[in-house]
Amino acid sequence: MLISIRASHLILAALGLCLSFTAASAEMSAWADNEGGRMRLVALPPDANGEIRAGLQVEPRSGWITYWREPGNSGIPPQITIAPGSNVTLEEIRYPVPKHIVDAKVDEIAYDAPVTFPLTMKATGAANEIHASAFIGVCKEICIPFQADLTVKLSPVAQTRPEEEAILAEAEERLPQAPSSDFAIAGHALSTDGKSLTLEMTLPQSGDTPPQVVIAGPSGYAFTKQIAAKRTGNTATATLAIGKLPRNYDVHGKVWSVLVIDGKRAMESPLAFE
Repeated sequence: MLISIRASHLILAALGLCLSFTAASAEMSAWADNEGGRMRLVALPPDANGEIRAGLQVEPRSGWITYWREPGNSGIPPQITIAPGSNVTLEEIRYPVPKHIVDAKVDEIAYDAPVTFPLTMKATGAANEIHASAFIGVCKEICIPFQADLTVKLSPVAQTRPEEEAILAEAEERLPQAPSSDFAIAGHALSTDGKSLTLEMTLPQSGDTPPQVVIAGPSGYAFTKQIAAKRTGNTATATLAIGKLPRNYDVHGKVWSVLVIDGKRAMESPLAFE
């Protein structure tokens, strides 16, 4: 099933935007506030190789959500843009394990509690400050875009920064693990009509309940509906319905990804199609 998160309610008018020009404090920006929550940037000074550990910290208000990296064809995934002149580039943004939230009105892959998206940045010269523009979506009865300009000062002083380090360490602990010998996709096959995808999985523990599975296909497309599932101990098979794909889309040579959530553990793996 294609996840399209409250597309009919997405408000892109200027009234929905919250532009916040913030002052910096230590290695954390000030909070930028919006009707649906708040966010700030956290960063540590560059290491000897110029690498900067950072994170976009988002706290939705009660009843609100923000989006995973693949929100469907109309949602807004987190986006970070580094201002020219910062002598910093954004190398990677990573995504903690989200929740599959389903009720009578919505079916979405999102976060309904505070979350920090780990960022990897690179200093390309003398980096004293990071000036970044963050753009996310937040939803409750309606969905609104939330944009903020965030500034972090980077102190060259060698010292421990326990608060920032704890925030980033917790965010990294919430990331899905890479495939391993005891938690992996053992095989996958797309049906000849392209309407379903079957996965064979090795799971980290024995159990009776099939794991949650999220397939991220082409940009804007995510699939979660299991039309068949079977688990025997620490192995399982699941067949997911693949909804409408882009017109004239050819899966051959493409790489999708799969997120498998089994109890308290989660694993993300690429799915390559020959």
